[in-house]
Amino acid sequence: MTGQVTEETRTTGQGVEETRTTGQTEASPSGGAAGGTPAAIKSLPAPSGLPDPLPEPPVSELRLETVLGALSDPLRLRIVRKLLLESEQFDHTCGWFGLDRPKSSLTHHFRALREAGITRQRQYGLERRSHVRVADLNARFPGLLDLVAAWTPPTGD
Repeated sequence: MTGQVTEETRTTGQGVEETRTTGQTEASPSGGAAGGTPAAIKSLPAPSGLPDPLPEPPVSELRLETVLGALSDPLRLRIVRKLLLESEQFDHTCGWFGLDRPKSSLTHHFRALREAGITRQRQYGLERRSHVRVADLNARFPGLLDLVAAWTPPTGD
């Protein structure tokens, strides 16, 4: 079963933009992303005076197989989902995620997300901060981030 899908963006009192997709793209007996209530994706406005982003692919060169390959790792999928749904500021350091992994491992995962074109990273002194390239990914792969936001991580992971 298919239906019409609409997208609504609103700004909350704290300047946070939330995007909510409504409607059904297809029936889902499990009540998952297709049939459940979609999660609101937060997209915060960019503050002025940001450092230049680290090297990343331009929108025209984003490849679906590369993006899906990066998202196939459960830890990276959790990172992107947390950025989409729980961002408290424009971008975040790896410490904000509360991941119990060695720094070298986290560096690898954040680099993989940036090189796939999913996140944008900027260098602030000794730390790197990340945010999801929401507009770029929505332009190139409509609906992909809604699926990531609607994904429910397994327990005990």
